[in-house]
Order: sequence, then structure tokens, then C-alpha cells
Amino acid sequence: MRKKTTLTDAFLGIAMFFVLWQAAAMLLDRDILPSALTVVPIFCRGMVGELGLHFLASTGRVLAAVLLALVFAAPLGLALGQMPKLDRVVGPLIAIVYPIPKIVFLPVIYVLIGISDFSKILLIAIIIFFQILVVVRDEAAGLKKELVLSVRSLGAGRLALFRYVYLPASIPAVLTALRLSVGTAVAVLFIAEQSLTEYGLGYYIVVATYQVLMYPEMYAGILGMAVMGVALYFLIYAIELKVGKHLFVG
Repeated sequence: MRKKTTLTDAFLGIAMFFVLWQAAAMLLDRDILPSALTVVPIFCRGMVGELGLHFLASTGRVLAAVLLALVFAAPLGLALGQMPKLDRVVGPLIAIVYPIPKIVFLPVIYVLIGISDFSKILLIAIIIFFQILVVVRDEAAGLKKELVLSVRSLGAGRLALFRYVYLPASIPAVLTALRLSVGTAVAVLFIAEQSLTEYGLGYYIVVATYQVLMYPEMYAGILGMAVMGVALYFLIYAIELKVGKHLFVG
């Protein structure tokens, strides 16, 4: 029921978005804001051509960044949640670094590892890393002591606790953190792709279209980035619903 309502809201929101866009274009009546009826056909044609290549490049970077962040953030978050002494040592550093806007590290990353796809992926991964780390750590640390003690009373060691208690309890929190961080990841990707690259929606929007006043194509690129963000959001949300259902049933 929850999933059906969410999809209904999504389709309603998309319809309202395009209606408002069309109305704004008609009221403004300037080349700077082409109508949705003009942009959507360009978007559809572009997705099987040049725009599609930029879309795939950006999507690949985001997915690689998510995977990289998960591999490192989830285990570390679980370790900090399980070991309060370690958390007391590392916690102050996390508290200081977490609020810093990570986009400021882009020049540093370029200097240290060079200008490449990996540098852009690494920047996005760093942002997602801290969001997952903090959520997983807090979720693991917040587990009821009675639950942990009951499992330990059955002879479970730290590895068994990790596998059967902390990890299942943290999976929904990880997915929620990922879903909420998608917008930030796409925004950072847009900034990182604006220069020193040949493929990516950020490059397509700013360099390939905006700078040469190709406004309909520019909006097609913006629509492509919006589609990517929405698709990733609902993909993670669908996984979150499925995982939550299995955990609840189990």
C-alpha cells in the first residue's frame, strides 16, 4: 500500500512539474525558457544519441561512488557502533569533518590523484561515506543491550554479532542514508563535471549547450540529470521497501 501511494504521488508530481513548466514558458515567452513540449522531444531523441552517452557516463560515476562509499563506510560504522572505546577516539574527528562541505576538497583531490573519472567518483564517495558512516554508527550503537546480551548468551562472538545482529539492523539505515544522499551526490557530480571532462551531464549542460546558447538542448540535459536523480532515488526506495518487508517477516 505504501509503495502504491508513493508511485501515485510520483506520477502526480511529475505531471504537476510539466504543467507548471509549460505555463511558465508560455508566460515568459522567451528563448531562455523553452516549453516542455519543445524540450521533451529533444530529450527523447538525445537519449538514443549524444545525450544518452553523457547520461550513462554520469550514472556510472554515481553508482561507482555509491559502491565505493558502501564498501568502506558500512563496516567502519558497524565497528564504531560495536566498540564505544574506538568511537570515543574517532568520534571527535568525524564530528569536525562531517559538517564540512566536501566539494571544497575537489581541487585537493585533483592535485593529489590527478584529473580523472576516479577523482570525481572519489569526491562523491567521500560525501556519501560520511552520511552512511554516521547513520550506521548511530544505528549500531542504539541497539538494545538486552538484544545483544541475549545473543551473546547463546555463545555468539563479535563476528556472529556483526553478522546476525548489527548488520541486519543497519541495512535499512544504510538504504535510507543512500536515498537521502542521492540529491547531494547528483549536485556534486554536476559541479565536478563542468570542466576537465568530455562526457557527463554537467559538461553537457554547461559547456556543450549553455555556453553556446543552445537552450532547448540545455534543458534536455537538465531533464536528464533530474531523471537520473529520481530514478536512483526510487530504485533505492524500492530496495528499502523490499528489504524492510523481508526483515519484518523474518
